[in-house]
Amino acid sequence: MNDRCVTLTVKDQKRQMLIAEVDAGRLTAREAAEMLGLSLRQTRRLVAAYRRNGIAGLIHGNRGRPSPKRLAPEVRAEIVRLIDSHYRDYNDCHLTDNLGEKHGIHVSRSTVRRLRQAEGKTSPRKRRSPRHRSRRRRYPQRGMLLQLDGSDHDWLEGRGPQLTLLAAIDDATSEVVGGLFREEEDTAGYFELMLAISRDHGLPQAVYADRHTIFQSPVQATLEQEIAGQVPRSQFGRLMDELEIELIQARSPQAKGRIERLFGTLQDRLVKELREAGATTLAEANQVLVDYLPRFNTRFSVSPREPGSAYRPWPAGLVVEETFCIKHQRKVKGDNTISFSNHALPIPPDRERGSYRRARVDVHQRLDGTLAICYQGRTLVVYEPALDAPIRVGKFAPAPFAQTDPPPKPAPTASPKEPKVPYRPAANHPWRRYSSTTGHK
Repeated sequence: MNDRCVTLTVKDQKRQMLIAEVDAGRLTAREAAEMLGLSLRQTRRLVAAYRRNGIAGLIHGNRGRPSPKRLAPEVRAEIVRLIDSHYRDYNDCHLTDNLGEKHGIHVSRSTVRRLRQAEGKTSPRKRRSPRHRSRRRRYPQRGMLLQLDGSDHDWLEGRGPQLTLLAAIDDATSEVVGGLFREEEDTAGYFELMLAISRDHGLPQAVYADRHTIFQSPVQATLEQEIAGQVPRSQFGRLMDELEIELIQARSPQAKGRIERLFGTLQDRLVKELREAGATTLAEANQVLVDYLPRFNTRFSVSPREPGSAYRPWPAGLVVEETFCIKHQRKVKGDNTISFSNHALPIPPDRERGSYRRARVDVHQRLDGTLAICYQGRTLVVYEPALDAPIRVGKFAPAPFAQTDPPPKPAPTASPKEPKVPYRPAANHPWRRYSSTTGHK
């Protein structure tokens, strides 16, 4: 018999008592199997091992021995070194991914967590117990619903300007279908985001956004509009109407939880990608984002419940420049000019009309910064922005004239008139021969 020292748990002690009863003949193997919750075959194996090795035969042979799957000491030391030198502020999941992608060390998240706890270090990301909420089921097919939002955060950690990340996530797959950094959350940024999505994937069936004034106009509907069923639309809402995309307004952040959780993850992971790339400007941050999103989608996206895609192709007849632009209306003044952004912009005559006085024209502020004045579907003049003027929605500093249009002809100026001298008849004029007393000559 094996006389090695073994330690029995309460479960082992119960098993030893029953197996000893079977060995003494006071209990059958079938009865012991029922009491132990084991099969009859396994119970007979235990009885045979007890007869050969005694109590030690009831203990698993690997008890007290190091696991053959244990982490090698040199690998453990390398992980601890990387945590201290490079990944001190990485959470457990992000650290596990980077160890596999960049260092070839493939371990589980629980292993990383145990190593950190053994070294007296915990994950920098604190988790709290979630509140109970009823989960909305995902849309079954990609392209049926996109969630849009912006995140104002110190993405460059003080190395550059404060940026805002605009992103769109597919509700069916959690795939980030588009994203870009902007100086601020603005309408033009969402226009660029939707334009990139329409080119890369197509037009979605619906978008889900909050009640920001970018998505919902703050203007209250008049009584006439309410009677007619018309609701004031923001520029983004007008774009969705032209593209036949349903705009759904969320009434709480929890309603669009996927995009909110996305920003929580990106504020942890993308910040570190920007740090490692040394990004300090808006352009560099956008380049890092373009390179990172495919890896992010590979890691976090899921398969939809239904195959196929609900994205629609670009509608026939819609022109990009005339659709993805900020549209205003102006009334032409008597001198054939309109007022826009504190500038008087002249409208030159053309073959259709020599003057557009009192006409209502459409002003299209395009994403490239140009300003087009249109009338009944015709472009009258295109103004280029000044070289030193930033491209902002609602702000426009025009160049002297458009590069593609000749300057308007100056209106003819009348020569100054000489002062009018009153007419005085000569002395022999018939009027002077008229007698005022008789009324006769």
